[in-house]
Amino acid sequence: MRPSERDKIVILTAKIVSAYVQNHSLQSYDVPNLVQRVRAVLASLGKEPIGILQDDMPVPAVEPRKSVHDKYIICLDDGKIFKSLKRHLMVTYKLTPEDYRAKWGLPDDYPMIAPAYSAQRSEIARTIGLGKGRRKGKQGS
Repeated sequence: MRPSERDKIVILTAKIVSAYVQNHSLQSYDVPNLVQRVRAVLASLGKEPIGILQDDMPVPAVEPRKSVHDKYIICLDDGKIFKSLKRHLMVTYKLTPEDYRAKWGLPDDYPMIAPAYSAQRSEIARTIGLGKGRRKGKQGS
C-alpha cells in the first residue's frame, strides 16, 4: 500500500523534528508547538499561501521556555510581566489556566505564578498557621 500524502507529511514531520531536537536545546513543552509548525508548513507546500502560520497558529510574544523567571512570568499572548498570570488571562482573554496551556502547547505543570512569589506566599501561609488542623476545643461543651 502506497503512503498517502497525509502519511508522508507525518513521516517527514517526524524526521525533521527528530533532526532538529538532536541538534538544538529544546524544552519538552516546546516540542508540540514545533511539531505543529513543521506539519503546517509541510502541508502548505505546493499550495497557494493562505497565512497558515499567521492565522491558524498563534505566535507567542516570547519563547515559552523564556517566559518563566524567578520573580515574574511573561504572558505569551501580549508579553506583559506578572507575578500571577491567572487573573490577567481571565480578565483580558477569558482564558482559564488550562485553556492557556492548551493554546500554547504547555505542560500541565507550567506555572501560573512566579516561583519566588509562590515561595513568598507559602512562607506567609506557614507563618500565620494556614493549613494546620484546627485546635481541638474543650471536650464536653
